[in-house]
Amino acid sequence: MSEETEGVRLQKALANAGVASRRVCEQYIVEGRVRVNGAVVTELGTRIDPDADRVDVDGTAVQLDATKRYVMLNKPTGVVSSMRDERGRPDLRRFTREWPERLYNVGRLDAETSGLLVLTNDGELAHVLAHPSFGVTKVYIAKVEGRVTPATISRLTKGIDLDDGPIAADKARLLDVSGSSSLVELTLHSGRNRIVRRMLAAVGHPVDELVRRQFGPLHLGTLAAGRARELTTVERGALLTLARRDASASDAPSPPEPEPK
Repeated sequence: MSEETEGVRLQKALANAGVASRRVCEQYIVEGRVRVNGAVVTELGTRIDPDADRVDVDGTAVQLDATKRYVMLNKPTGVVSSMRDERGRPDLRRFTREWPERLYNVGRLDAETSGLLVLTNDGELAHVLAHPSFGVTKVYIAKVEGRVTPATISRLTKGIDLDDGPIAADKARLLDVSGSSSLVELTLHSGRNRIVRRMLAAVGHPVDELVRRQFGPLHLGTLAAGRARELTTVERGALLTLARRDASASDAPSPPEPEPK
């Protein structure tokens, strides 16, 4: 800050953000566990600008801007990943009505894929996490046709050739084989369109059902299909930490304008 009287005391900003009580936050500062814009701060009189400064505690980002909203949705099948579908198909608006902010989705899931989708009004974070160059890890579980073998799992991790180039899963696991179908878990960071369905079809096991269980540090858990909830303080910190790390590691183009609700 340019003057000592400007801004908010660091411990107050941390307490307002839900990190801990003000007294505990003061202890964190004195112990050297708090950084402001990458530099460790140990002075209790330090003032910050919550709208501009970036603060982390023990390496985890702190959300200081109370106007930002972060929501996890378990998108059901049959819903397109858009806030307004020009063809009149079911879209995401129905899941955002309880929040006054104009939320929009981080990336997309195709209509017949269910699972974890992040909704937010934080355009910078949405851009970083959705941009293919940042390669956020996603975990999917697919019910596929046929009995998958260990050799097929090995093919998925070693790499296969698709029309738009080679691709390999970061991890692949065979979860179950029952009758004429199998359950496969795939972990990958590619943002290519319908990539999981195309990979599994390419190895001879078309997808019957597909759900995304994890997006970066976020896990779907027990959230029911069609339900949405705000991220917890811990989840927000993990997501912001990931976004800030990726943003600082790459020069991405400017974020796009938010999609209208």
